[in-house]
Amino acid sequence: MKPTAVTKALEICVRSKRAVFLWGAPGVGKSETVKALAESLNMELIDIRAVLLDPVDLRGLPTVVNGQAKWCPPSFLPTDPDSKGILFLDELNAAPPLVQAACFQLVLDRKVGEYTLPDGWVIIAAGNRETDRGVTHRMATPLANRFVHLEYETDLNDWVTWALNNGIQTELIGFLRFRPNLLHDFDPKRDSKAFPTPRSWAFVSHILDCKPEPSIELDLIAGTVGEGAATELIGFLRIFRKLPNPDMILMNPETAEMPTDPATLYALCGCLAKMATENTFPRLVSYFNRMPDEFSVLAVRDSIARNSALVSTRAYIEWNSKHSAVVL
Repeated sequence: MKPTAVTKALEICVRSKRAVFLWGAPGVGKSETVKALAESLNMELIDIRAVLLDPVDLRGLPTVVNGQAKWCPPSFLPTDPDSKGILFLDELNAAPPLVQAACFQLVLDRKVGEYTLPDGWVIIAAGNRETDRGVTHRMATPLANRFVHLEYETDLNDWVTWALNNGIQTELIGFLRFRPNLLHDFDPKRDSKAFPTPRSWAFVSHILDCKPEPSIELDLIAGTVGEGAATELIGFLRIFRKLPNPDMILMNPETAEMPTDPATLYALCGCLAKMATENTFPRLVSYFNRMPDEFSVLAVRDSIARNSALVSTRAYIEWNSKHSAVVL
């Protein structure tokens, strides 16, 4: 399932209080999706790394009350009966079998010993697939049967929407539009320590934010997404950094230079979409109308993803009328 579909499925499971297990390759964004879901539903999020737990940690420690043993639950489990949230058991299948066994009762019965999970809380777990060569232990059948299982897949359009709203560098968005297969290029049979994933591309964006010197830029990026992807990105960045001046395009949208190279157009679409406001959009649309249809649609979609208010402008309505056949 692509991320938007996973989010919709998780919302249904949260409403029905069904425990969910998200399966996916390393770096695809499982943890980020759960975090975003909690924020959108205005729910608390408790992130528990199951791999760091011992089997006795979930039950807590015993104390003596009136001559009888009473178990005190750990402080990381919610206790407020009026609270609402998501208890996120990340990397659950990386935990040793005894720790997974300790989760049996919590997942199915919402209890561990004398502790009861408040009614407003739901359990979501996540982990890598066994074929991904990560640190995993085969999940016991009784535990697996307690979950709704969802497969998490990458999707470029979903990632671009996320990237536009999370400060990812424009040049990276343009590059991955141009080379979509590099959004997630993970092969468990390879021994590469660095490889492209949505997570590692976000790391590259943070590196570019710091404006590294050209002499070390390639090495930094190669150490994040691998040498092949890094070399392609550096070549793309040379094109991006020679784009027509965006201010000149705004001043003369009808006569400003229009590139013909696809890589340059991908880069330019991302750059101009970043400048789209209700004031600049009419001029940008004049320029977008001169582009090949597929790039015009791409530029307008990215502009709207950044600023949804643009759909109410006259410029968008007129553009949509001209391109309705392509948009549909």
